[in-house]
Amino acid sequence: MRIGELAAVAGVSTRTVRHYHRIGLLPEPARRPNGYREYGLRDAVELARVRRLTELGLSLDEVRDVLADDAGKDLVEILAELDADLARQEESIRRRRARLRDLLAQAEADGGLPPEAPVSPALAALFADFDRAAAHLAGPEPASLALDRRLLALLDTSASAAGDWLGPLAGAFTADPEATRRAYALYARLDELASAAPDDPRVEETADELVALLPADLPLAPGDPADNAFLDALYADFAPAQAAVLRRVISLLKERKP
Repeated sequence: MRIGELAAVAGVSTRTVRHYHRIGLLPEPARRPNGYREYGLRDAVELARVRRLTELGLSLDEVRDVLADDAGKDLVEILAELDADLARQEESIRRRRARLRDLLAQAEADGGLPPEAPVSPALAALFADFDRAAAHLAGPEPASLALDRRLLALLDTSASAAGDWLGPLAGAFTADPEATRRAYALYARLDELASAAPDDPRVEETADELVALLPADLPLAPGDPADNAFLDALYADFAPAQAAVLRRVISLLKERKP
C-alpha cells in the first residue's frame, strides 16, 4: 500500500501519517526503487491502533508509551488516569453550565446583566439595588460609584484573605432600600470632592456617614493598611480628597473591630 491507501484504510489523512513519521510515533518504511514508501498490513494495524487511542483522549506521548509496551501493561494505568481526568473535566463543565444558567436566569429577570458581569450572585444583587436606587434619582450615575462597581467586581474575583465580606455587605443593603439610597447620595458627594483639598471638612463627614452604612460584622483583610500596595494603587485612582475619605473609612473600620 502507498501512503494514501494506508491513510484511507485507517481513516486518517496522509498529513497525519507523515506527522507520525516525523515525531517517531510510527516507523517509516523503506522506499522502493521508484521512491515510494510501501506499507504493509502491520503498518495499517499500528496506525489504526494509534487512531483508536487518540480518540480516547490519549496524548501522542501517552500513545508512544503504550506502543512501546507490547504487553500493554501500561495501557490500563493510562486509561484509568484518563478516565479520572475526564471525570474532573465533566465536573468542571457541570459547574460552569450551572453558573451560565444562573447568569441567563438573572439576565431574563433583570432585563440584562450589569456591565461588570459575570459577577457572583451576591454582588449582582447589590448592583441591582444600586440600579433601582438610580431609577428614582435624576442625573447620571456618580463617577465614584462607577469606579467602585469595578473595584467590587475585582474584589469579588480575588477575595480570599478578607473572607466573606460581600455577603454581609450585600445583605445589609438588600434588607434596607433606604441604605442603598443613602449610599447613592454619598457617592454623589464623593464626586463633589473631586476638586477639594484633602483637609476639606466634608472628608471626615463623608467618611463617618459611609462607615455608618457598613455592617458591623464586615470582615477586613489582615495587615497594616499603611503598608498595602493594593490600597496605594486604589488611592491613586481617586482625587486627593476622595482618597482621604477612603483612608479615613478604612481607619474607622479598623478602630471599631473588637
